[in-house]
Amino acid sequence: MSNPTDWRILMVGDAAVTVEYAPRIDPLISRRVVALADRVRAARHAGVRDVVPGYHTVTVYFEPTRTDLALLWTSLEEEAELPGAGEPPSREIIVPVVYGGADGPDLGEVASFSGCTSDEVVRLHTSVRYRVYMVGFLAGFPYMGTIDSRIAMPRRETPRLSVPAGSVGIAGSQTGIYPMTAPGGWRLIGRTAVGRFEPERDPPSFCQPGDCVRFRAVERVDPS
Repeated sequence: MSNPTDWRILMVGDAAVTVEYAPRIDPLISRRVVALADRVRAARHAGVRDVVPGYHTVTVYFEPTRTDLALLWTSLEEEAELPGAGEPPSREIIVPVVYGGADGPDLGEVASFSGCTSDEVVRLHTSVRYRVYMVGFLAGFPYMGTIDSRIAMPRRETPRLSVPAGSVGIAGSQTGIYPMTAPGGWRLIGRTAVGRFEPERDPPSFCQPGDCVRFRAVERVDPS
């Protein structure tokens, strides 16, 4: 059973179950998501393969032949009711960014969209302490919010076929970093050496849901 006014639990195929809170970008919901994911991992239910927090969901992947689904379901019902107060203090990660030019080819368009200068776009982008809501889409891609509404430009109508690794982009109220070279439609305003997905690292992503990120404008360094 579930409470439809707050959260619900549903099967996702035959090997995953999702706890779903209200579908919106909300730091309070994100705290509950992160806290729930931490508690499920700590419980070490038999057969659970992975626990994946999203913007407003926690999905638990399990081995059907090894997991007592009724026991897991009951545990999730009990845990989903709890608040996010147990979330530990968030880490703050400083990300240096070279804005504009070849590193941020859409910076001028974002400035035109917002009715301000490129320098003002950079100031607005670096003035916010962003919460990491989820990591996904590409391995290690952090979805962060919330962007100042003045520069919250929608995605490109036609995605680029190749976006360089480290590109910092804007898509509506979100900002993110491409962890590898890949197609993408976010508005590219800069580039950083931070944020690459490194499978050999533990964890392989430089940030996790619940972390906070601040961007800092830096000048490009001439390697010569």
